[in-house]
Amino acid sequence: MGQLGIIGGGMMGESILARLLALGLWLPEEVWVSDPAEERRRFLQQRYGVTACQENAPVAQCEVVVLAVKPQSLAAAVAGLGDAPCQLWLSIVAGVSLAQLESLLGCGAVVRAMPNTPARVGAAVTALAAGTGVTPSHMELAHRLFGAIGAVVELPESLLDGVTGLSGSGPAYVALMVEALADGGVAVGLPRAIAEKLALHTILGTAQLLAETGMHPGQLKDQVTSPAGTTIAGLRCLEQGGVRSALIEAVVAAAARAKELGST
Repeated sequence: MGQLGIIGGGMMGESILARLLALGLWLPEEVWVSDPAEERRRFLQQRYGVTACQENAPVAQCEVVVLAVKPQSLAAAVAGLGDAPCQLWLSIVAGVSLAQLESLLGCGAVVRAMPNTPARVGAAVTALAAGTGVTPSHMELAHRLFGAIGAVVELPESLLDGVTGLSGSGPAYVALMVEALADGGVAVGLPRAIAEKLALHTILGTAQLLAETGMHPGQLKDQVTSPAGTTIAGLRCLEQGGVRSALIEAVVAAAARAKELGST
C-alpha cells in the first residue's frame, strides 16, 4: 500500500495510527506523521516508532495521506503541497467540502471521512464520501484504513452534515444518557460506582445485542416491556419528558450547525 502520512498528530490522528499499526496494515517504518508541537512529535515517535516531523512537505511525499488537522489550520497545513506526489488524500477535517479540498490540494484523489471518538478503542463508525477522480481501488483502501478503527459506511457528501449530527456528536448524547441513568441509580440508593457500572454496561450490552441480532430497537423495547410492569412505567416518564423528541432535535440541531460551519 506504500507509505502512509498523517498530517496532524492529535487524538484522532493518533487513534488511527495506533489501530493501523496494531493490525499490521502499515509498519512503523512506513509511516510519517507531522505535528507542530515538539512534545507531541517526540511522544509519537517514541511510542509508535514512526517518523515524526514538524514540516508537512515530507509527509505529503507518501502515497496515502490522512489530513487530521482542525478546519482553521487546514489552509496553512497544505500550503505548498499542491505538487505533492500523494495519490490519495483522506480528510477527516470537519466542515471542509470535497470541492474546497480539491482546490486546496490541487492533485491526487480526495475522500472525505467523518469518524467519531470511539476510534480510540476501535469502535468508531466512519462515513466516507468520494471526490472526483476517486477510483474503486481508492475507496477499497479507504475502507480498509478506516475499517481499522470500526465500522464504515459510504454516503454522498450531501449527507455528511447529518452524519456529524448523529454519529459525530452522538457520543456526547450517549455519555449524557449514561450519566443520567447513573444519577437515577444514585437517587434510588445505589452506590455511585455501582450505578455508573450498571448504566454503562446496560447501554453497552443493549447496543451489542441490537448489532449482533439485527433486531429492530422497537422490538427489543417491546420484549422488555410487560403489561403494567416496571419498564412501561419508566417509558411513560421518558415520553412525558420528551426524551425521544429531544434526541431527534439534538441530531437535527447539530447537523444544522455543521452545515453552518461548513459554509463559513
